[in-house]
Amino acid sequence: MQQITFEQGLILGAYILCVGFFGLITSKNTVRALMSLESIFNGIILNFITLSNLFDNRETGEIFSLFVIAIAAAEAATGLAIALSIHRNRRSTRIDQSNLLKW
Repeated sequence: MQQITFEQGLILGAYILCVGFFGLITSKNTVRALMSLESIFNGIILNFITLSNLFDNRETGEIFSLFVIAIAAAEAATGLAIALSIHRNRRSTRIDQSNLLKW
């Protein structure tokens, strides 16, 4: 089994981060924006773990990654609840509509 080198880990994390930013900037749908935000978090987690392996301190990066995953799960649950509420009332989840939260 082949292991990923330090440079490959950072490049992969940066690539996932850039794809997430691109998806977040270009998306008009709320659910797609939330998925892009999750991709950004995954890129950050991969970079944290790669950097913690460089300094021979695996536990710090992995523990911090668990906190990021917990925050991402809470963010996803809250964001989806808001998106479902808006969809029930307005029948649309488009971000570019500015009057969605006005009742």
